[in-house]
Amino acid sequence: MGTILGGTPALAQQAAPAAQAPAATTATPVAVPPVVQPGAGTIRGLAVSGNQRLEAETVLSYTALRLGEPYTRERLDEALRDLYATELFADVQIRDDQGALTIEVRENPVVNRIVLEGNKRLKSDKIQPEIRLSPRQIFTRSKVRADVARIIELYRRQGRFAASIEPKTVQLDQNRVDVVFEIDEGPKSKVRQINVLGNEAFSDGRLRDEMATKQARLTTFFSSNDTYDPDRLAFDQQKLRQFYLTQGYADFRVISAVAELTPDRRDFIITYVVEEGKRYKFGDVKVESDIRDFSGEALTRNLSMKQGDWYDAKKVEDTVTSLTESAGVFGYAFAQASPEFDRDQEALTMSVTFKLQEAPRVYVERVDINGNTNTRDKVIRREFRLAEGDPFNSIRVKRSRDRIQSLGFFQDNLEIQQLPGSSPDRVVLQTNLEERATGELQVSAGFSSLERFLVNLSVRQRNFMGKGQEVRAGVNYSTYSKSIELGFTEPYIFDKNIAAGVDVYRRDYSSFNFINNRRNTTYKQTQTGGQLRAGVPLGEYLSLALRYGLNYDQITLDRDTFFTDPDGPNGPLPLACDPLLAGRYLCDAIGNRITSSIGYSLLYDTLDNRVRPTRGERAVLSQDFAGLGGETKYLRTRLNAAKYWPITESGFIFSVSGEGGHIVSFEDSRGPGIDKVRLTDRFFLGEPDLRGFDIRGVGPRVQRRRFDENGVPIPGRDGLIADDALGGRYYYRARAELELPLGATGKELGLRPSIFADIGALWGITRPLPTANFPDVNGDGILEDLVIPILNSAGQLQCLFPDGTVEGIPNIPGIVCATGSRLVANTIPAFDEQFLGNSPSPRLSIGFGVNWNSPFGPFRIDIARALLKQPGDDTKLFTFNVGTAF
Repeated sequence: MGTILGGTPALAQQAAPAAQAPAATTATPVAVPPVVQPGAGTIRGLAVSGNQRLEAETVLSYTALRLGEPYTRERLDEALRDLYATELFADVQIRDDQGALTIEVRENPVVNRIVLEGNKRLKSDKIQPEIRLSPRQIFTRSKVRADVARIIELYRRQGRFAASIEPKTVQLDQNRVDVVFEIDEGPKSKVRQINVLGNEAFSDGRLRDEMATKQARLTTFFSSNDTYDPDRLAFDQQKLRQFYLTQGYADFRVISAVAELTPDRRDFIITYVVEEGKRYKFGDVKVESDIRDFSGEALTRNLSMKQGDWYDAKKVEDTVTSLTESAGVFGYAFAQASPEFDRDQEALTMSVTFKLQEAPRVYVERVDINGNTNTRDKVIRREFRLAEGDPFNSIRVKRSRDRIQSLGFFQDNLEIQQLPGSSPDRVVLQTNLEERATGELQVSAGFSSLERFLVNLSVRQRNFMGKGQEVRAGVNYSTYSKSIELGFTEPYIFDKNIAAGVDVYRRDYSSFNFINNRRNTTYKQTQTGGQLRAGVPLGEYLSLALRYGLNYDQITLDRDTFFTDPDGPNGPLPLACDPLLAGRYLCDAIGNRITSSIGYSLLYDTLDNRVRPTRGERAVLSQDFAGLGGETKYLRTRLNAAKYWPITESGFIFSVSGEGGHIVSFEDSRGPGIDKVRLTDRFFLGEPDLRGFDIRGVGPRVQRRRFDENGVPIPGRDGLIADDALGGRYYYRARAELELPLGATGKELGLRPSIFADIGALWGITRPLPTANFPDVNGDGILEDLVIPILNSAGQLQCLFPDGTVEGIPNIPGIVCATGSRLVANTIPAFDEQFLGNSPSPRLSIGFGVNWNSPFGPFRIDIARALLKQPGDDTKLFTFNVGTAF
């Protein structure tokens, strides 16, 4: 900063010229007058120039210069600093004309707009909130530098340490500027190498397996754990310590952890320096109990660690938790188990004494519920396994939490805290809740090559008016299918632990196959009916559900496509289903019938959460008997079970499930080649129950194929002219699935990826009779088309003579027409009909999928490949479904 002095110009900081020393002489010295310092004197005038937005008085108010007061270079420098400190000016100069001071200023411009360029990985809506400079503010370099630093920090949090930002200004009229931040994001800074120094017991690779941070390799392409994160670096140090403590190294410590950025700022090299120390074994391990109901000797015998075992800090923590929970089961809510260690550094042993401190038996004083803004208290309280005045029991508290969580009304952070009551033997159970959306809305509309125009609308509220009731309604409409459904469930009718519900529906369904990029409708089913439901608990984990259903089904085929109009001896016959066009199995299915059925389900459920289980098991046995009136008589049985395991504390959840079913008919045989179980009552298998296969893509089916010019059925989809799934009387399916954790970020996004394997089969129906036997007239192995004679009203064969006349002759076997004439008939092109897939042999598929709680609702996508299949099965690689919640 400089001060320019008028008259005799000089910098305010300029030093005064030194007086020349006189030469040595013996003459009388001459007196030298003092030198006048420039920039010093009395202020005789003050003026401001160059200001545009600011008044002169405002500019002068920022300085300590006043008329009539003396000034020096130091005061002028101070005035410059004061003016620059306001950040209102780009340049300031002070001119001195023999005491008349003029302050020349150049004001900082006003920001017109902020522009971001080059940002692709980090969107503008993430950067803009970090920028303090805004339109209509005064532009200053310090603000720009601060904003650059903030943006750089954002990119570093994303692992992009090579990011650089160059701010630029575009001058506009009226002293305005556009501020442009030119961003070079650069690549993500990967972790090139992780080195560990000082380790002898375990290799670098073994220790790297314990870390959350991974080295950048081709195998980590889809992971973000190979980017540098300072927080993850601290977490990895803790992971190393935990690992060594479980292996007996009680003295282990991380001396230093250094992350070095390579010169090109693209990669990091992380180096840990560790000190392993000696390895310890357990010495004496015992439990000392001050609680009279607990014997220390008995508890000692049940400990998981024994003397001589390698020391394991995880076992010590688990034992503390187990002892505390055991005390809680017997009502000692505030009992504390604390370990005391005795280390012998010479013998390298670690003795542990678990002291279970004395505590009074505790009773529940009251139950407080917080956070339920919509759900009524009684809906939550009826799920509690403890009431006011009951002895405290930690198992019952955990069960209460699981039951409340299984309602699906609250977020996963639900907890029941145990707080001291009004006396030492009283406890307050405080339930802290955070409600979630319990309504589900699914809306879709569009045009499909399969369904043409379609509209789907369904609404479901699982906590209607906060009473825990479920209300649902759904309407589906398309060119080929229509349905409307209404349902209501009251889980506690008359405030008793009995559930009741009712459903009514009307469904119009068109079964189809999809051949040569064309949808072919087979049969149509219209079902009108309803169901009454009731459920009652038989125990804490066992319940019974009863139901009665009444359905009226109408099964039809398109008359123009599958019916013919034959003539009989006494005139035209009624339209009839033609097996040559529809197949015997479809002709056998048509008709109207009433189904009256009663059923039950026996349910055993210990899942911690019915919406998203992580542990526990569930098994259901269901049977439905049809025959209480109506035309249909059968017994359908289903059994399914599932079990879930959390894998340590890593967030992995492994589950297996299995299901099987059987249906047996009590109707009389309906004819040769006709299965007694009707087509619409059988089981079907495929998507979504068996991923990797299409809808109804597994099990018995009939396919018709065209012939090539050599009389050979054309293989693959190109030769198909019909492909009809027939269902089965027996089925089984099983699934093994591993849910993968994605860390905090994945949980926030609601992502839950998984890998799975599905297996299943469907079989057990009667082999249908072949539709037609085509002749081999020429004996060349090629089937000829089937000729169907046309009969006249007298039942005679129609013969066309050379003179053009048509006469009828008796329909006598072996006699067709006279010589020179030919039969008047319809010709059906020859086809090969095959019965496929009726096998219990397993179908197997593997794949991966992702559940996503998207802003539009729950979304599931699966990619599965079929490894084992049977001839006729239809496979499908990619499936997805989506809904929404409110």
